[in-house]
Amino acid sequence: MYSLKTSASFDSAHFLSGYSGKCSNIHGHRWVIEAVVSSDTLTENGEKRGMIIDFADFKKLLKNTADSFDHALIYEKGSLKDTTLDALKDENFRLIEVPFRPTAENFARHFFDILKSSGICPKSVTVFETPENCAVYEE
Repeated sequence: MYSLKTSASFDSAHFLSGYSGKCSNIHGHRWVIEAVVSSDTLTENGEKRGMIIDFADFKKLLKNTADSFDHALIYEKGSLKDTTLDALKDENFRLIEVPFRPTAENFARHFFDILKSSGICPKSVTVFETPENCAVYEE
């Protein structure tokens, strides 16, 4: 089995609505996304001979995904009052609403699905919210 792994990172803030701990407050992370693709075979012909996929394509897709979340407040739909959202928008804060609780586990699944829908079939996606703590999603 052959595998390729690449990573990208972004800085953002989030909070866990309804959580009874310090993560219920807005706080930030340097999120790191690691993605792995695997194959039993390599491309046999053409310029990509001897590759699973082109590293450049793999890295670019993951970097673009990470960059799209960079320096934003990521929040779960319905977790902020309209008046709060209006005030944040009025201050020109970058906000990203997601349809899930913004946990490392849910981000791992979300990024897995983004890669898959872009034509790259990941084996796994790992999301680190700290250097020591991560979540892994595999199908």
